[in-house]
Amino acid sequence: MRFEGTSSYVATDDLKIAVNAAVRLRRPLLIKGEPGTGKTVLAHEIAAALDAPLIEWHVKSTTKAHQGLYEYDAVARLRDGQLGDARVHDIRNYIKKGKLWEAFTSERLPVLLIDEIDKADIEFPNDLLQELDRMSFDVYETHETIAARERPIVVITSNNEKELPDAFLRRCFFHYIKFPDRETMQAIIDVHFPGIQTILVQKAMDIFFAVREVPGLKKKPSTSELIDWLKLLLHEDLPLEVLQSRDPTKAIPPLHGALLKNEQDVMLFERLAFMSRRPGG
Repeated sequence: MRFEGTSSYVATDDLKIAVNAAVRLRRPLLIKGEPGTGKTVLAHEIAAALDAPLIEWHVKSTTKAHQGLYEYDAVARLRDGQLGDARVHDIRNYIKKGKLWEAFTSERLPVLLIDEIDKADIEFPNDLLQELDRMSFDVYETHETIAARERPIVVITSNNEKELPDAFLRRCFFHYIKFPDRETMQAIIDVHFPGIQTILVQKAMDIFFAVREVPGLKKKPSTSELIDWLKLLLHEDLPLEVLQSRDPTKAIPPLHGALLKNEQDVMLFERLAFMSRRPGG
C-alpha cells in the first residue's frame, strides 16, 4: 500500500514520503501546519487512496482520553433498574464504544483520524500512550480485553495550540505541512477549478500572496480561503480589471470577507488604503 495523493488532493513529495513511512512503521502520523492547509482532509484522502474505512474522532476542549475507548452509562442503568427494565441485567447495554474500540475491531484495516489533539487537556495525549502502544485496552465493567485485529493507520492533527508531551512525540512520525509555494498552489487550484482563466488565477494569487505578506496581519489567509475567494470571484463574474490594477497594500481586495477573518485585519487594510490616498501617500 502506497499513498501517491489523489485526483482531488495535491500531495507534495515530502508529504507522500511521510505518509508512506508512517504506514510502513504503523506509527501514528502527527500532522501540523497552518489552519487551512489540508491536515484533516489528508486523513480522508489516505482512506480513499487505500480503500480503507475512515473513523473520525474530533477532539474538543472537554474530550477525555477514556471516551476514545468506551463510556459506561451508570446513570441510565440505575434508572432502568428502578423502572424494572430487563436490559439492566446485561451491563453491555450501557457501554458505548469509542473511536479506538471501533478502529481496533474493524473488519477492514481502518484509518483513524484523531483531529486537533491539541484542543484537549495537556494530559490527553499521555493518557492515550499505553493504548496506542499496546493496541489493546481493558473494559473493567465486563472483564474483557479489546485488542486490535490489525494496527490501524492513525493520523493525528495539531494546530500547535499546546505543546505535546515528549513521550507522545517519540511514538509518532512527524510531518509539518508547509504553506504551499506558488507552483503547488497553482496545482491545487487546477484540481478545484479545471480550465479556469489563467490571467484571473495569476492576478488573484498576486493579491493573495501579497496580503499574506502585509506586516501586522493577525490571521493570514489560508489555502481554503483562497479557494473560497476564487469561487466568489467566478460566481460574481467581476471584470478582470478589478484585479489587474489593484495594489493589495493600498486597497482592500474585492470580496475581502473570504480572505480577512477578523476586524483587526480589515481595519489594518482600511488604514493602508486611507494612507495611500493621502497626498504623498
